[in-house]
Amino acid sequence: MTIRIGNAPCSWGVEFADDPRNPAWRTVLKENAAAGYKGIELGPVGFMPEDPAELSEGLNEFHLELIGGVVFRPFHDAEAWDDVMDGSVRTCKALTAHGAEHLVLIDSISPRRAPTAGRSDEAEQMDAAEWKAYVERFRTIAKMSSEEYGLTVGIHAHAAGFMDFEPELERLLNEIDDSILKICFDTGHHSYAGFDPVNFMKKHINRISYMHFKDIDPKVKKEVVANRTGFYDACAQGIFCNLGDGDVDFEAVRKILIENDFKGWCTVEQDCDPEGDTSPQHDAQLNRTYLQSIGF
Repeated sequence: MTIRIGNAPCSWGVEFADDPRNPAWRTVLKENAAAGYKGIELGPVGFMPEDPAELSEGLNEFHLELIGGVVFRPFHDAEAWDDVMDGSVRTCKALTAHGAEHLVLIDSISPRRAPTAGRSDEAEQMDAAEWKAYVERFRTIAKMSSEEYGLTVGIHAHAAGFMDFEPELERLLNEIDDSILKICFDTGHHSYAGFDPVNFMKKHINRISYMHFKDIDPKVKKEVVANRTGFYDACAQGIFCNLGDGDVDFEAVRKILIENDFKGWCTVEQDCDPEGDTSPQHDAQLNRTYLQSIGF
């Protein structure tokens, strides 16, 4: 099989590079390898060393390959362009220094959209001018990252941002050429948004270049959507459960990938509270065991 399984620092609660609750980067590498993974994502740029020699030493020590990295910045905010560009350039440089392939673009959480995560019919929409500028920001970063740095760039829908629900994801895909922008498809966020990840995969598999494996606890999803719970509070309440325990049909996901000769990395992401009472390494091991049990 040409599908490889990796994991990401967010499974250890690492969402922001400067969060004092973060575990040490070497701890994440060590526990990731011990859980049975051969690859890992960069995490938010600045969490792992930006000195290529230092990070290479750590990756080599734990026999890990760097898969890719995420730019989780406010693409929706015109005033934050310098921040978006800074995160993008630094991430591109970090990835190319280690031969990683995948750059993932995510619009970070917006206060305008946070209360309607999982409620597509109620979510505030951008006006025409905002949307045009928003698309152009994604296009600019995608073009730079693919053409100047040689990376495969994927758009990733995320709860509580302006790129959350299936219709707006498809609208963006229609407006940016697939030569510079693919899809990093996250099974869990698609379910969180209220849409069927398997149906989306069937429709768009030819544009999916990279997968994020995430599962959703349907009971917690129902509660957090009803209560308009914030995204990070939902994470703390366990909305992202262990793979196989939620509402994502991973056997159907595997079938689509195999039938379409998908090659490359699928990365487990189980966003969690860094101060939660679960063991990230234990969950990572359970997730790897589950994926092996269904043929990954």
